[in-house]
Amino acid sequence: MNNVNAINALKELLGEKVTTSKSDRDIHGRSEAYFAHFPPDAVIYPESSKDLIIIINTCSKYNCPVIPWGTGTSLEGHSLAIHGGVTINFSKMSSILSVNIEDMDVVVQPGITRKKLNEELRHTGLFFPVDPGADASLGGMAATRASGTTAVRYGTMADNVLALKIVLADGQEIKTGSRARKSSAGYDLTHLFVGSEGTLGLISELTLKLVGQPEIISAAICSFLDIRSAVDTVITTIQMGIPMARIELVDAATARSFNSYSGMNMPELPHLLVEFHGSKIETTEQSKRFGEIVAEMGGSDFKWSTKSEDRNKLWQIRHDAYYSILNSRPGSTALTTDVCVPISCLAQALEETIDEINESSISGPIVGHVGDGNFHAILLVEPGNELELEQAKSLSNSMTQRALKLGGTVTGEHGIGIGKIAYMEQEHGYAWTKMHQIKKGFDPQNILNPGKMFQSN
Repeated sequence: MNNVNAINALKELLGEKVTTSKSDRDIHGRSEAYFAHFPPDAVIYPESSKDLIIIINTCSKYNCPVIPWGTGTSLEGHSLAIHGGVTINFSKMSSILSVNIEDMDVVVQPGITRKKLNEELRHTGLFFPVDPGADASLGGMAATRASGTTAVRYGTMADNVLALKIVLADGQEIKTGSRARKSSAGYDLTHLFVGSEGTLGLISELTLKLVGQPEIISAAICSFLDIRSAVDTVITTIQMGIPMARIELVDAATARSFNSYSGMNMPELPHLLVEFHGSKIETTEQSKRFGEIVAEMGGSDFKWSTKSEDRNKLWQIRHDAYYSILNSRPGSTALTTDVCVPISCLAQALEETIDEINESSISGPIVGHVGDGNFHAILLVEPGNELELEQAKSLSNSMTQRALKLGGTVTGEHGIGIGKIAYMEQEHGYAWTKMHQIKKGFDPQNILNPGKMFQSN
């Protein structure tokens, strides 16, 4: 009843920005993964910080859950309304507020997507480098501490957010950080909110670092007879200090799915997809040195391409990996794993994971941002098949336990949501209790994305 009262009050205050239509609610109740359907009681399309403050104050009055929504591409159920309430769709807060070319930074609203931002920046000679694959919103990327294919060179969202504006659970809007590149002034609240998954406040504005567009971008693909040879190539490349912009691994099963879904003609073997950024001299030298390492590890010959159409096709295929893998078993859904280990342990983690998957009845193609030790097994299950789902969960649990044993983490980039809560105490120990206390301090009523990161009270 409290949710109904909150929604009625919000309709009076915000009018048509609030909708309770079944179609809108259904869209915002789905996720990209295997989780059940949890539609909110209403969807709200704010246009300003003022609207966010009205939403927060009203929902606080009626103890109504508030769930932020960027583009809905998260994989751990972050945006599901598991306790009902209102979903905040940020698509109408999608403006670029200022571009500071000399300082190489940009101020944006949270709803703008990374592709749209880079389209608008094209004439400046700058771009925003974090690329998670999906055309996610910048607010959602910050909230989940996203990374992706370019993290090995440019870092994650944690490395590229300078400042935030946040609407808190008490209705106050605060600013964290500044446009300065460093500060020693107090607690680092910016990085507290980056990765907080909407549980501490609603992001209303972001200040982001930009980098210069490289003179030359060179990309290629090569195959290996086995996973270890591919991973050893990555480790040697990193240890030699060769500055890769991207270095991605796909296994034989993923290569097979690329052939079917995207019309490729790849050998059904493990592959590395690589890219270098820099001047013509730099990329030529880097490509040569990398090619020598590949040859030493028994990798296939390959040709480099600097043509944008060739590069764009290569990375679009990689970004479509999730959908091409789903297509390999029509009608399936996926439990997507996301472990990250020290790079010296990567070959062991991958080989043991592959052995376990091969011993099961589950199909689990693997892709990975292997330059930083992060990889994903896409465990395919038939919707409604509880036996398959339990087997996939068992495989996922084995992967997470292995990652922790090897000194890694159960999530390298997808975040916690509702899918990884069970492992947080094991990974963090007593620190997890302190994080819960931080949550209670910022959101004592537990209205901000309740049930995510922490079990509901």
